[in-house]
Amino acid sequence: MTEVVVVIGAGSIGQAIARRVGAGRHLLLADRHGEASDATVRTFADAGFEATAAEVDVTSRKSVISLARRAAGLGDVARLIHAAGVSPSQAPPQTILRVDLYGTALVLEEFGRVIAPGGSGVVIASQSGHVLPALTAEQERQLATTPVDELMSLPMQPDTVLDPLYAYQLAKRGNALRVRAEAVRWAERGARINAISPGVIVTPMSRDELRAPGGAAFRAMIETSPAGRAGTPDEVATVGALLLGPDGAFITGSDVLMDGGLTAAYFHGSDASAESLKARAVDAAGVTERTAR
Repeated sequence: MTEVVVVIGAGSIGQAIARRVGAGRHLLLADRHGEASDATVRTFADAGFEATAAEVDVTSRKSVISLARRAAGLGDVARLIHAAGVSPSQAPPQTILRVDLYGTALVLEEFGRVIAPGGSGVVIASQSGHVLPALTAEQERQLATTPVDELMSLPMQPDTVLDPLYAYQLAKRGNALRVRAEAVRWAERGARINAISPGVIVTPMSRDELRAPGGAAFRAMIETSPAGRAGTPDEVATVGALLLGPDGAFITGSDVLMDGGLTAAYFHGSDASAESLKARAVDAAGVTERTAR
């Protein structure tokens, strides 16, 4: 039977992972904007992949269910790549929480119902979730296990979260916690689910950031990290392929931080390095993750 790879949010990272795991499988490329999906399908088809476009709104259960059913109708849902999201500079706190926190939880729940035995999934979270101020054990439990339709009613949000960066960090921390909890349920179907938390990744948007007024601070954030450079979508795809494939068969419920040491520098770098990173996080909320899309 045909194996299906579902990609939600077919930007640079989603496409890079799809190229690594999509050969010989049917790619279902879904995006909030149908024209983006259509363009991506043409690119993959020209490269010899079998691909179909779809439109999905991850904040709508009806839309996510429809996508899951469509995927299952094409064959065995063998792989899920969830790379959709919005950043602090793109939306207010409530929208960030609705898309990045609720939407991810919804995708994990609905695709957990159709993922094939032996299947696997990966969620693109963010390094931002690793620099979120510490949550209580109860808050972490709530983010991990609260029923999806009750997530937006948690006391920590949305009305009490007024800062877009904090909303984003909270959502991305929630993604990693949710993946860890969902791994238990996915295992009931013989499937695995993991997360990747990238740092600054080079995309067309990141190049725009380097030319923007805040470009100097952006470059400083990269240069003061241990790696001294930004990452590439293909590097994220290398980790994605590991987690999705047979070499990652013993990995599930995990969150892989791959940020060139950005988080290490944030917490343990020199005073100048740490201050540069912290100032960048405050002054240009979400630049790191905008570039990861």
